[in-house]
Amino acid sequence: MTLIKSISGIRGTIGGVSGSNLTPYDLLKFSLAYGAWLKQERPNKRLKVVIGRDARVSGLMLRDLLVSSFTSIGIDVVDIGLSSTPTTELAVTELSADGGIILTASHNPMQWNALKLLNSSGEFLSDSEGQALYALAAEEDFLAKYAFADVHSLGNVSIQHQMLDYHIQLIKTLPYLNLQAIEAAQFTVAVDGVNSVGGIAVPALLVALGVKNIVELHCEPTGIFAHNPEPLPEHLTEISQVVKDSEAHVGFVVDPDADRLAIINEDGTMFGEENTLIAIADYLLEQRKGNAVSNLSSSRGLRDICRKHGVDYAAAAVGEVNVVKVMKETNALIGGEGNGGVILPELHYGRDALVGIALFLSYMAEKQLRPTQIKAGLPSYFISKNKMDIPVKMDMAALQHALEDHYAEASFTTIDGIKIDFPDRWVHLRKSNTEAIIRIYAEAPTQREAEVLAQEIISFANSKFA
Repeated sequence: MTLIKSISGIRGTIGGVSGSNLTPYDLLKFSLAYGAWLKQERPNKRLKVVIGRDARVSGLMLRDLLVSSFTSIGIDVVDIGLSSTPTTELAVTELSADGGIILTASHNPMQWNALKLLNSSGEFLSDSEGQALYALAAEEDFLAKYAFADVHSLGNVSIQHQMLDYHIQLIKTLPYLNLQAIEAAQFTVAVDGVNSVGGIAVPALLVALGVKNIVELHCEPTGIFAHNPEPLPEHLTEISQVVKDSEAHVGFVVDPDADRLAIINEDGTMFGEENTLIAIADYLLEQRKGNAVSNLSSSRGLRDICRKHGVDYAAAAVGEVNVVKVMKETNALIGGEGNGGVILPELHYGRDALVGIALFLSYMAEKQLRPTQIKAGLPSYFISKNKMDIPVKMDMAALQHALEDHYAEASFTTIDGIKIDFPDRWVHLRKSNTEAIIRIYAEAPTQREAEVLAQEIISFANSKFA
């Protein structure tokens, strides 16, 4: 497996040969490059970095390597232990740190891990910041010429395990939550924590919101995932049955670092990961006017909700950092991605499953609606998410020209891959940041039409570059 360096950080499988997997050598190289970059950004300052991790079995080993790496160059470390990505992002600003790293490979299987890199605002590095860091790491004999700290200047290590409580208390102060209604509703809520930090964080949040009946599934943070950790319908059959058997009002599933949220309806069917952001935006925009942002691969449903409430919608390139950039430019009230990622800048500029859960429960309680009823009131679109191996001869520029000729009646957006918009449907092709594939997402009025459109584009691309 090729070690992947992208806007999302450094990701790879554990073990194997350095340069082709995430080995201790690679982790030390990139963590030292990150430390060097921080020192360039903030010269003549005693630096502090926050480290959080999901429950992967490789996390402790990598944490120890990071601590040694940073302290060896005179950077102080605050270890916040098992923590979600959004909790770690909040910790950076709350603890006045200069940066942070989350050890998590997000939705990837347990043999993967990654370094998600944060700046002093607790946000992912921009493309230019990331490129500067990678340039440092690529310098010849980078480790050999690095100036390490002497014994009097080594970094210190401190432990801080209260950041989840801080995160939850911040959520409870949001003006959009109806805490009294949530407690009065006496919800039964099922939770699938996929054996990672969500198994700790989600039940704690629910208790703080006044939910007394919690049905836990895979909430032990062993790091040995009971099922594929990406919260897609085909991986969620067990929690769906648990919701039905326990007569729960709703089920919540998060990925290993708890920045994505999938919702299970009260009848065990899928609410739809695309609908997570759309529903929460509908609830917020009813209370306060503000713009909204999602990425090019997300449903048109958010655009329709914005039109319903008389506010502006904008689309960004795929990737949380790109969505955040456009959110700041448009002063958006809410944003996110169609993978169940909700970003509420009033809390912080990062995808946050916990705030999504709190807002969705408030929606249900205040309106006295079940998830199926909420879903029925949303714009009705169907999305097909596909991927294909990159043909050896494929050139994205040549593919774009071929598609423009073939679909002359459509409109094209090329800020991130190729998006083709038709009057009642769209398709988006882009190279993945984390895998050697092209993702092809299509949306249409019916599931069948979305699948047909996606397969049509895949066949066209293969025929041109086979």
